[in-house]
Formats: sequence, structure tokens, C-alpha cells
Amino acid sequence: MLIKRFGIVVTQDPHPNDLASYWMPFTANRAFAQRPRMIVGAQGLYYFSADGRKVLDATSGLYCVNAGHCNRHIVEAIKRAAETLDYAPAFQFAHPQSFELASRLSMLAPGDLDHVFFANSGSEAVDTAMKIALAYHRARGQGTRTRFIGRERGYHGVGFGGMAVGGIPGNRKAFGQQLPGVDHLRATYDRGQQAFSLGEPEWGAELADELERLVALHDATNIAAVIVEPVAGSTGCLPPPKGYLEKLCGIARKHGILVIFDEVITAFGRLGHAFAAERYGLVPDLITFAKGLTNGSVPMSGVLVTGAIHGALMEGPEHLPEFYHGYTYSAHPLATAAAMATLDVYRDGALFDRAKQMERDFGEIFLALRDAPHVADIRPIGMICGIDLVAADEGIGKRGFEAMKKAFHEQDLYVRVAADTLVVAPPLISTLDDLREIASRLQLMLKDLV
Repeated sequence: MLIKRFGIVVTQDPHPNDLASYWMPFTANRAFAQRPRMIVGAQGLYYFSADGRKVLDATSGLYCVNAGHCNRHIVEAIKRAAETLDYAPAFQFAHPQSFELASRLSMLAPGDLDHVFFANSGSEAVDTAMKIALAYHRARGQGTRTRFIGRERGYHGVGFGGMAVGGIPGNRKAFGQQLPGVDHLRATYDRGQQAFSLGEPEWGAELADELERLVALHDATNIAAVIVEPVAGSTGCLPPPKGYLEKLCGIARKHGILVIFDEVITAFGRLGHAFAAERYGLVPDLITFAKGLTNGSVPMSGVLVTGAIHGALMEGPEHLPEFYHGYTYSAHPLATAAAMATLDVYRDGALFDRAKQMERDFGEIFLALRDAPHVADIRPIGMICGIDLVAADEGIGKRGFEAMKKAFHEQDLYVRVAADTLVVAPPLISTLDDLREIASRLQLMLKDLV
């Protein structure tokens, strides 16, 4: 079905006749079926709803559409790729653009993060990074290093590895024991000490000392890696305290523990740099990335690793794989084309610098909502902001869920919700007027929220 909406042709039927077959992820499926929120098109900063409305996207889809929706350069690159090479085998064969993209990413990355292993989602990237860490220690004769350290309120995807090192209870409680040998650092957030901070809060660097306690408990010779998000994103945007990441990396280095930065959300401009590690002057041993790599257009992710890690695994008979791991769709031709075009758009539009320059204004615009009804805290950093709402009497998540629905249906605004936290992370092409418009619609929604 072809429908003309807002100057573009929408090819999807806006009214599917069956809402039962598709089991939606991370969704209240029964509630959705009662009043669906259908999106049938997109352009720039906006989604187009099935009922004919233009909906402002305040969260870049799921933190991934950094350059705005349906960017023409990216769309055309995908089209050309589909017409030229629809698929290339990823095992024992390759296509040239996969190497070109890896080289380009290594040049963007800090320090000696010079090698890339491609996957398809953030979850796959995290499990890949964990396996690389284990294989590296084994190759160096330190096979006892099998334990991982995650962090409370961390999110590292939904694979068994990422779920185990993650620290969001709702993502873990239904799935049993998960992986053995995992421990967690304390979360870095304390509302009493950090409420309404702009950027990195002053209090909390000492929380990194928790890693020393875990080293004493488990012994460093048993710990493979510590994995953290530079900014904890999916839990509702928790910026790191000033000096925290630097201290954590220093402790890990002292004990020979690898550091994995999960930058699935923070990479590609969200904090004003290609990778958040640059913001803090750090070079972790591995960086996972996804989302913004292709502007959300084609699934793709990867892991950046140092030359030391890569070199340690380049051993054994030359006719055998050095690392028994991979995916059918690693470095898929359509994905590499989308990624190369996306990096062009970021470069030509200077979008990373743009985000850096807009950070203070962005923060002040959303901190101005502090006196709005139900607001308990606001945490802006870079171009992402968490807005905590006071929980409703019905329980955690109820008020956030109602806020998300009210924003969409009544204010023509899409905003991501995590429990009772609204997360604002607009495309990096947004203007200050766009940011003020998002804040204005949030203000109106909160005013009417029960």
C-alpha cells in the first residue's frame, strides 16, 4: 500500500489486521494492543504515525539515529549496495569495504585500538568482547582469569554474557543463575549527593575503589575484565562522577584486568566525540559499539581491540582460525555501506563537534524542567539527559509508562522511558529551537500527568 504523508511515500499498511503474532521486545504487549503506537514513516527529526501525525523524535529512535531519519546519503549508499553485492560470506571470505570500514574506525578510535571484530547488535558485541577477553588471557598463559566485573544498573544487552554482567534486576530475575563468576561494582548514582548536576557530578569518584575490594575478594589472577558504560544509558542516563572512570581504569591496569567500555549508546557523537573514551582521555582495552554506527539504518556492531590483544591471539597453525567466533552477518555488505555513508555524514556535518558545542545549552534547557510536576532529578551530559519522575502509588514504572503514552498521543512527542525515567537523546542535527520544542512538549505533558 502506498500512502503520501508529509511529502514522502509511506509503503507500509498503517493498520495491520493482526496484533497477536508479533511478540514485541521490551514492551507491555497487552497494553500496546489496546492502543497501538504505530510508526509508518520518518524524515529528519520526525516520525509519522499511522493516524497521520508528525511526531518529534526526542530519543533518536533508540539512541541510534544521530544524523536524523532517512538521510539521503545513507539511503542511497544502502540502495547501491543492495544492487551490487547483497551478501558475502563472512567465514574465510570477505569483501573490500569491510576492511575499509575497520580501518576508518580504528583511525577514529583513541590510542592503539587498531582492530575491529564486527557483529550485528550491542548484545552480540558485548558477548564478543567477553570472549575475546577470555581468549586473550588464556593465550598468555593466564587461563584462571575467567571472572567478570560489571556494575549495578549497568546494561550490556540481552545475551547470557551481557545479562550476567548487567545490573538491572528486571532484565535478570526471570533467567536463573546466568553465567557463573560475575560480580558487580556499586552503581555511581546517589541522588542526595548528585541531584540536578550538569555533566559529571562532583561527588562519587571514590566509588571506583570498590574494584579494589572485589580484587581482594576474588584475587586479581581470577579476574578477566571489568565492563562499564562510560555513561550508563539504558537505566536512565547516569553520568560518571568526575575522576571515576580514570580511577577505575588505573586500578584495573594495576592488577592486569582488562577494561571494556560499552559504548553502544555513547559512541558516535553522543558525548561530543567519536568515542566517549576520548572525553575522559582514556584508552580502554576494548570498546563495544553499535547503534550510531549506521545511524540505525542497518543492524551492525563491533568491538575495537588493542594491538596487544589482537597480536596475542594471532598464533597457532596458519590454516586454522585464531578465534573460533563470528556471525553469519558480520560485516554484511549493506551494513558496511550504511556505516561508511554514516561516517561521511558525521564528518561532513561536523556533528561530533556540534554536539560538544551544544552541550551546555542542551543541559540548561532540560534542567529548566526541574520545577515541573513529578520531577525528582534531571541529569544532562553531552546530548543525553535522564529525567526521573516520582514513582506513582501503583508502583515503579507506572508514571513513566503513562508519561510515554501521553507524550506520544497528546504532545506528538516520542521519548524513551526506563521505569520512571524519561531519556532525552535527540538527533545531533537538532537546533536549539528543536531542543526548546522538546522541552516545551515535555513541560505540557508533565503538567497534565496524574
